Amino acid sequence: MTNGRLLTATARSEFLLIAADTALRTLLARSSASQPSPARGLPLQTLTAEQARLSAALMRVNHVGEVCAQALYMAQACVTRDESLRQGLLQAAHEETDHLAWTRERLDQLRGRPSLLNPLWFGGAFAIGLGAARVSDAVSLGFVAETERQVSKHLQDHLQRLPAQDLASRAVVARMQGDEARHAAQARAAGAAELPAPARWLMRAAAKVMTTVAHRI
Repeated sequence: MTNGRLLTATARSEFLLIAADTALRTLLARSSASQPSPARGLPLQTLTAEQARLSAALMRVNHVGEVCAQALYMAQACVTRDESLRQGLLQAAHEETDHLAWTRERLDQLRGRPSLLNPLWFGGAFAIGLGAARVSDAVSLGFVAETERQVSKHLQDHLQRLPAQDLASRAVVARMQGDEARHAAQARAAGAAELPAPARWLMRAAAKVMTTVAHRI
């Protein structure tokens, strides 16, 4: 019994350290991408001040989404006892780190800034991911699949709203959309449970609040 309690305490300590490290790297450090940005090498088009503001606001929203993705995937990876699932979640988080770096790079180019509420977004996503993962791996994967489905739809909307001249932002968003759709398909293939309609509605409502606020703050 003592050994069991010691193991639980050790696992809890490791979990807290991983969570703290992920939060610090996501919120304070400048993320490094493992692959060049899809915008690399594209000709930079001249945008009007209004177009640049719109692109920066949309890219800030996308950057927030990647902050949340880091929190979500890491929380789920820490809780699951399925090692193959853990590795899959960590791989998805690694790809999302590229997205985090690309959106921040494009924000800088547009003279924009990240959301001032990133710590709040990270904490909320981490708590949601933790709660879903504690129910079951199937529910955890279901949450991933539904999240990525909604994100892919949201990115499609951004492709329609971004200025046609902003080739760099459009290239980043298009690549991200493809990756998110793939993550959703992988989650379904791994045994994701279909979330009930009220849960999907709440997720859409929460996403609407986040994107509306992040667009401005």
